[in-house]
Amino acid sequence: MLKRVFVGCCGFPVSRNRYFTEFKLVELQNTFYDLPSESDATSLRNAVPADAVLTMKAWQVITHPATSPTWKKMKNKPEGDLEKYGYLRPTKENLRAWEKTVDIAKILRVRAIVLQTPPSFRFSEDNLQSVIKFFEQALSIAPRDMLVCWEPRGDWNLHRNALKQVIELGIVHVVDILKNDPIVDVTGILYVRLHGLGKGEVNYRYKYTDADLENLVNKVLGYSNSVHEAYILFNNIYMFDDALRFRHKLKAVLQDIVT
Repeated sequence: MLKRVFVGCCGFPVSRNRYFTEFKLVELQNTFYDLPSESDATSLRNAVPADAVLTMKAWQVITHPATSPTWKKMKNKPEGDLEKYGYLRPTKENLRAWEKTVDIAKILRVRAIVLQTPPSFRFSEDNLQSVIKFFEQALSIAPRDMLVCWEPRGDWNLHRNALKQVIELGIVHVVDILKNDPIVDVTGILYVRLHGLGKGEVNYRYKYTDADLENLVNKVLGYSNSVHEAYILFNNIYMFDDALRFRHKLKAVLQDIVT
């Protein structure tokens, strides 16, 4: 039974002060490019409302190889053999980066860490076994009350039986629910990241129509008996306005459980 729905944005599309007058939930994005220092993480946590619900993207070195263009935005490169990073491989380099990510997540008191793998990381039996081994160790490092979430881009969502093997470990399956159906029966958590509609996996310039948002409401309601908590995050140029409009529509149906 659905008990709580949090609505918010991926990052801050407006000033923090204005943002938190409207929303409690935000997914931090800067943690993907560079992990903040412990002091910066402490300052950030102290700068947001005490009841703010934070989630964060995991440090990119765990999910993206050193050849990824996103590494060019990284100010501080990780230690060790750079070829051993990325693609959720159970290497000592990835696991050490995960430990550092979890340490910062603890300071920020985040509810969830989202690991988003790129489209170049495609399904294969070898990759599946590698992911399973990584998450088995990752779960032993993260606190039990911190959700470990995976958003697989590329072709993984076409391989449901393979995905189930990962999700059954206790991993939250992250999807754009207007494009793919999540596997929620293990964790009871619905975590949605909305990247716009149209061709391709992302269309950040897309503005959701009223019909889109009504469809999204119905999608969420479809999981109301199978999950107990939902996180709905917009990740497009118009995310602040779209999230407000969606929350208004959802609140009209679910009332006080929507934040």
